[in-house]
Amino acid sequence: MSRLVIVANRVPDPKETGAVAGGLAVALKDALAKRDALWFGWSGKTAAETGTTPQEAKVGQTAYARIDLGHDDYRHYYQGFSNAALWPVLHYRLGVARFDRLDWFAYQRVNAAFAAALLPLLRPDDTIWIHDFHLFLLAKELRALGCRQRIGFFLHVPFPPRAVFTGLPHAHDVLAAMDAIDAIGVQTEDDAENLRGALISHGHAGAALRVGAFPIGIDATGFANLAARIATQKEVTRLRDSLAGRSLAIGVDRLDYTKGLPQRIAGFGALLTRFPKHRGKITFLQVAPVSRGDVAQYRALRRELDESVGRINGQMAEPDWAPIRYITRAVARPTLAGFMRMARIGIVTPLRDGMNLVAKEFVAAQDPGDPGVLVLSRFAGAALELDGALLVNPLDPDDIAEALDVAMEMPADERLDRWTRMAATVRTNTAAIWCRRFLAALEGEEEVAEAGRTGGTRAKPPRTRKKPT
Repeated sequence: MSRLVIVANRVPDPKETGAVAGGLAVALKDALAKRDALWFGWSGKTAAETGTTPQEAKVGQTAYARIDLGHDDYRHYYQGFSNAALWPVLHYRLGVARFDRLDWFAYQRVNAAFAAALLPLLRPDDTIWIHDFHLFLLAKELRALGCRQRIGFFLHVPFPPRAVFTGLPHAHDVLAAMDAIDAIGVQTEDDAENLRGALISHGHAGAALRVGAFPIGIDATGFANLAARIATQKEVTRLRDSLAGRSLAIGVDRLDYTKGLPQRIAGFGALLTRFPKHRGKITFLQVAPVSRGDVAQYRALRRELDESVGRINGQMAEPDWAPIRYITRAVARPTLAGFMRMARIGIVTPLRDGMNLVAKEFVAAQDPGDPGVLVLSRFAGAALELDGALLVNPLDPDDIAEALDVAMEMPADERLDRWTRMAATVRTNTAAIWCRRFLAALEGEEEVAEAGRTGGTRAKPPRTRKKPT
C-alpha cells in the first residue's frame, strides 16, 4: 500500500497528545493507523519569513513535517484571502467578505511555498490528499514542479452556487487550479452540483467529472463510549447538580458568524417569551470558544453575544435560575461529550455548514434509554442525513423557539424513535468509511463512491498518471 501524504493548512504538534483529540486528525484516524503516512503543513507558528525546510518528527507510522509562516504571509494568506475572502464566500456571505490584492498575492505565494517544501519529501508512489480551502492552488503548484502522483482534494466547508462564488476576485484562477486534481470531494450533493456548475461554466468540464460528494462522519462508537464514561465524572455531575432538575439545552460552536449564534440566542429568548411555561424549567449552555479574536468582525460578534445573553438573563432570570450559561473558553472534548449525554436538547443552527459534526456527536452521545432531541439547521450538511432532527431555518428566531417548545414537550417514545433512526445513520456513515470511500475513488479502486444513506453520488475514476521515474 502506498504512503498517504496528508496536506492541511495546520498540522498538529506530534509532541502534544491533546492536539489530535479532534478535528481532521479524528476523521483520518483510521487511514493513519493502517498505512505509512506523512502529514505536512503549517506549524501554527510565525517567523520572519515562511519556512522552506520543514521541521520533521515521527510518531508511530506517521511522519510530521511542518513549516512556519512568515508574519506577512500569516496576515495576508491566512487572515486575509483564506479567512476574510474565501471563508465568507464559501459560506454564501459575499457581503461580509473583504478583498485585497495583496492577500491574493500571498495566497499564491504560500501555496507555492507549500509545494516547494513538500516536493523533496515525496516518494514516487505516494498518494497525496489535500484538505480545505486554504490550499486550493496547491495541486497546480505541485504539478508545475513535476509531481505526477495521484492528488486528491477535499473541501470540508460548503461550496456556494456559481453566481456567489464568482463574486470572489480570482475565482477563475481558483477553479482553473482544480484541473490538476484527480479526485475532488465535497460534503453534499448540493455542494457537488454547485462546484461542477462553476467548473463547467469556466471551461473545466474535465475537472467537474471528478467531483463527488463524500459526507464525513465521526467515530460514533468511540464518542458514545466516551460520553457514557465521562457522564459520571466530577465536571458532569457538578453541572447536573447545578441544574437542580431542570432540562439542559446545549450548543457547541466556534465563535464565528457562520454559526448563527445571535439568532440562536434570540430564539432561546423567544422560547421564554412566547412559551412562559418553560421559564425556570430549562437552562441553555452555549460553549463558544473565541475564534480569530484579533479580527474586528469576530470582536463585534462577541460583543453582540455578550449583550444579548446579558439582556435575556437580566430580563428573565430568577434568584436561583439563569436562563443562559455562556462560555467563551475551550472545554475539553471528553467533558463536552459528557455534557451532551445529559442534555435534553442539542441546538445546532449554523447559517450554513458543510456538514457539522457536532450534530452527529450529539446523537452519538445520547443515552439510548432516554435520548434527547436535536434541533438542527436545515442549511447544515448533516440535515440531509439526520432525518430525526427538528429542522429549523436558523435565520428565524421564532422557528427556533417553536422547535425548542416541541422538543421540550416531545414524549419519550417519539424521542426514542427519532434518535434511533439518526443513531443508525451516524454509526453507519463513520469517519473511517468516509476515508475509505474517498481514497478508493482517488486511488482508482472503485468507479463509484457511495455517499452514504443520503443517496449515492458518482465520482469518476481519477485520471491515470504516469509514475515519475
